[in-house]
Formats: sequence, structure tokens, C-alpha cells
Amino acid sequence: MANADDAPVDTRDALEVLESEAKEWDKDAEIDRILKAFRLDAYAVLGLKPGVPESDIKAVYRKKSLLIHPDKTKNPLAPDAFDRLKKAQTELMDEKHRATLDEAIADARMLLMRENKWTVDSPELKTADFERKWADKTKMVLIDNEQRRRRQLKAQMQEEGREQRKQDEEIEVRKRKRQHEEDWEATRDKRIDSWRQFQKGKTGGDGDKKKKKKLKPIG
Repeated sequence: MANADDAPVDTRDALEVLESEAKEWDKDAEIDRILKAFRLDAYAVLGLKPGVPESDIKAVYRKKSLLIHPDKTKNPLAPDAFDRLKKAQTELMDEKHRATLDEAIADARMLLMRENKWTVDSPELKTADFERKWADKTKMVLIDNEQRRRRQLKAQMQEEGREQRKQDEEIEVRKRKRQHEEDWEATRDKRIDSWRQFQKGKTGGDGDKKKKKKLKPIG
């Protein structure tokens, strides 16, 4: 009688297991790559070279988003990686944002060439070392741009805060003035009655004095 341990292995099942494990490894590797990518550089997050056409951006995003979608992997970091991937795609699809990013990358290249006194024909520009240095310089430029943007935003918010306080003060002044006018109008009848009573009392007093003067004996 044949032993169960001697039964032939179903190679098809084994291959499916190996393939499934490989896919999970690919997902984990891509999630790790995205989370380690410099987040201010949308190209780096998507794993793209600057200047690629819009069709490539859409295609790469679709492929990677399907690969690391939180519903398709048990990796607990998938949601964060997916959000970063989506944000990068949104930024690159925004014409203004992409133009700003392209400009920063071009500035980094120019600064690197200027610092090393290279020209567009210098052989160093075709090396892997240049690509690495360019990427590092791009990070510095993007960080500097982001810090400048935040300072400008902070100054703008402070200015808006001052304007808001000024508007609030003006509103409060108008409110107090309006309340004073309403209070003044509300006591109008009372003031009139009080004045009439005062005038009446004053008139009555003068009449008594006149009568007394008439009754005063002459000589």
C-alpha cells in the first residue's frame, strides 16, 4: 500500500503558491519603494523620469495602484503608500504643479553644472554618478522651495489675520453705534415726558413767584 508521503506533488499547485508569494513580495517591495521615495518629487514617488508624457503617467499609476491597492494586499503600510501614489499622480496631472516641479528639477541640474563648471557637452553628465548627484540636488531645491512657500503662506495668513481683526473691530464699532442709536430711540418717549414734566414744574414755579410779587404791599 502506497504511503501518503510518497504521493506525487501537484506541481501546478506548487507553482501557484510560488507565484502568489512572488506577487506579495512585489507588492511589499513597491510599497517600501514608494514610502522611501522623496515625497516632494512626484516623479520619484511614481518611479518615473522627468518629462514623460501624460499617457505614461496614467499608465504607470494604474499599474502600480492596482498592485498595491489596500484591498489586494495584507501589508499594513499599503494605505499610506496608496495615498502617496495617488497624490503624486494628481500633482503630475496638474499642469501648473508639474511645470513648477519641472522647473525645480531643471534648476537643480543647472546649479550642479555651475558648481562643477561643467558644460552640456561634459562627459560627466552621462554618468550614473551625475544622476545620483542631480537627484540629491533636486531634493535640496525642492526643500528650499517648500520652505519658501510655507514662509509666504505663513506671512499671508498673518496678514489675513490682521485684516480679519481689523474687520472684526470695525464691525464691533458699528454694532456698538447701532446699539447706542437703538437705546437712544427706545428712551425717546421717556426723555420727552421727563422734559415736559420739568418744563411744567418750571412754569408753575414762576407763576407763584409772580403772584407773590403782586400781593406784596407797596411802600
